[in-house]
Amino acid sequence: MQPLRYSINVTLDGCCDHRSMVPDEALHRHAAQILAGADALLFGRVTYEMMESAWRPPSDGTRPEWMEPFARTISAAKKYVVSSSLPRVDWNAELITGDVEAAVRALRQQSGRGIYVGGVQLPMALAELGLIDEYQFVVHPRVVGHGRRLFEGLSAPLDLTLVDREEFESGAVVMKYVPRR
Repeated sequence: MQPLRYSINVTLDGCCDHRSMVPDEALHRHAAQILAGADALLFGRVTYEMMESAWRPPSDGTRPEWMEPFARTISAAKKYVVSSSLPRVDWNAELITGDVEAAVRALRQQSGRGIYVGGVQLPMALAELGLIDEYQFVVHPRVVGHGRRLFEGLSAPLDLTLVDREEFESGAVVMKYVPRR
């Protein structure tokens, strides 16, 4: 069975709007390493469309060169997209429709190094179902005072145990947790 890992960038005040984060070379390298160590990525429609528009080749030449390893890694990764509104997907992706819980359980049953899920809405549904094996929060040293909050509306608390942390020169801290079961 392969683990399902959730990774998200978040500000100190809990905002998870990607536009509120400051791009950082070391964090992009870290993210590329993480994605390279996974067998697949799992996105909802909104996250898939956002990532595809930002990272799908070819680059328009406006992003810094240090972002290119991440762009190549995410482009090459196998992707699963949960959506009831998209008629089809490409960019090395496969569409998941219907029973999301059954589909994700089937993906987890395959052997492998793991699947990373990103975004906000889909991970919350998966957390409610108890399907996430590891939570990785990349906490940025920033307070923005607006935006969508992580796990807003969760039906019950998630009790987690810290298993690893890594600090970056920028002040960002990556914290990994596993559910207390």
